[in-house]
Amino acid sequence: MHSLNNLIIEFYDKLSSWEQSVVKDTGYSLAQVHTIEVLGSHGPMRMKELADRLGITTGTLTVQVEKLVQFGLIVRTPHEVDRRSILVELTSEGTALHKHHNRMHLQLTEDITRHLDPESIKVLTQSFEKMNREF
Repeated sequence: MHSLNNLIIEFYDKLSSWEQSVVKDTGYSLAQVHTIEVLGSHGPMRMKELADRLGITTGTLTVQVEKLVQFGLIVRTPHEVDRRSILVELTSEGTALHKHHNRMHLQLTEDITRHLDPESIKVLTQSFEKMNREF
């Protein structure tokens, strides 16, 4: 188990470094790009739901959302049913950024799994699915 722990930490560190290097050239913060990723993957959502998915407070998210609105990447709209709630969603520019960033993730996935056979990829996928359910 100690060896697996070290490998997970090493992988996380390498993935974080890669993510930082990719994001630094965009002019946006890593937190802002993660917000774009969540909205691009899950669609419009309430501020509270988005904050929960990102693991941050709604106060922190409000500051982040305001910057992303100023950049023209997301818009805030009143919720159709719950008038107290605000929905946030990507603009076309935000969607383009999400697609570009997602392509980079897909390329990284292809690069780091290129030496794995299909059965190993299947096992790795199943393992990640099980581990992700633990969070």
